Amino acid sequence: MSKDFPSSKFERGSRIAKTGIKVGTNYAKRYLRKKSGKDNGDSDGDFHSENAKEVFKEFTKLRGTALKIAQGMSMDQGFLPEEFAEVMTQAQYSVPPINKALVRSIIKRELGDYPEQLFASLESEAFAAASIGQVHKAELKDGRKVAIKIQYPNVRETIDSDLGLAKILVKRIVKKGADIDPYFDEVKETLLDETDYIKEGKQIDLFRERFGGMNIEIPEWVEEFSTEKVLCMTYLEGRHLGEFLKEDPDQETRDHFGQLLWDFFHQQIQEMDYVHADTHPGNFLFTYDGKLGVIDFGCVKKFPREFFMNYLRLLPTHLKDDKEAIRELYEKLNVINPNSDIPENEERYFKFARNYGMTFAEPYKYEVFDFGDEEYRNTIKYFTKDAPIGNEPRGSQHFLYTTRVHLGLYNLLMKMGAHINTAKSKKILSGMLDVNFGELVEA
Repeated sequence: MSKDFPSSKFERGSRIAKTGIKVGTNYAKRYLRKKSGKDNGDSDGDFHSENAKEVFKEFTKLRGTALKIAQGMSMDQGFLPEEFAEVMTQAQYSVPPINKALVRSIIKRELGDYPEQLFASLESEAFAAASIGQVHKAELKDGRKVAIKIQYPNVRETIDSDLGLAKILVKRIVKKGADIDPYFDEVKETLLDETDYIKEGKQIDLFRERFGGMNIEIPEWVEEFSTEKVLCMTYLEGRHLGEFLKEDPDQETRDHFGQLLWDFFHQQIQEMDYVHADTHPGNFLFTYDGKLGVIDFGCVKKFPREFFMNYLRLLPTHLKDDKEAIRELYEKLNVINPNSDIPENEERYFKFARNYGMTFAEPYKYEVFDFGDEEYRNTIKYFTKDAPIGNEPRGSQHFLYTTRVHLGLYNLLMKMGAHINTAKSKKILSGMLDVNFGELVEA
């Protein structure tokens, strides 16, 4: 098992380093060939895709934290070549599964017996596999159809070593003395939560109680067949975003599901505590009866109230383009430092952050916003290319996940080309922030 799933810091570090050197050498050679006019003629897209496949293949062997990084790459909106990010989308739900014998042994160890004694049936082939575990269809002896999520070996045990490796690399890049511990602590806490399937089961129950029935379909946790490393929940029928789009749905259908995503996000905000913080395509299903299925609750965040309210206040201040209020909020959120020895750097960061905020506030200016608008999509897609280059961490550690949620949501809606009615979301935010959106967008 250790050969297939390396757990030592040295083993995992060696594999990552070897892959990095190989891919880095490929890019260096290509650059030199192009510079000397000896390019072999293959397209940039094919080149990026082949190198991404090399990275993905190695990350697949490591699983866990490494594949979480791949998921992040797949959600990138401009920093990586599009073809590279496209290959990484496999980390969302198409990772090669572990073998059948290993699945049986994990179930025996965790649940106390083999599958044939526990279930009426269990499909030996996984129907989905991602960074932390893979999922099998099964039927309970009472007739319920369920999904059984099996955690890969060594995932929880390698979090410390993987993050330790990442921290060493990051410390070489950031400014000497920069405090990166809060960011790594936040990631570690989240990964530990994601590898505790009992906690995820309780979060399924929480979201099912709050949102189930509102055209949102959430599975039921089956606690008696769950442990920290095996999760049992009722099975939802539906298709992921890629399958949905291949069916070439009409605009009305795209708008319907896009609206469900948008409203689900804002209804969570209204609760002011728990937020589903993993908005990538693998975690949502588009059901055949018009409901939005939400199927993964490992990454659920509870943000500190003061941070979250300041984060939400960025929206009306950007809509109003109140520069002083925007600056004050970014100072509170540690994005800019008013006491910096290099004020021109702070101005560059402020300009970028303000433009970023204005771009993400844009949909709220309209009664109905078209996420399929090509100009807007390109603005989002290439936004990170305009980011100031620096070596000092910026912003509260909680931005790691608020940004993930926001970017993930917009990415989904842009891929769908959905037209979104913003009235309900603005009503929710108006009540929370005591602002009149009608006055803010007049001009």
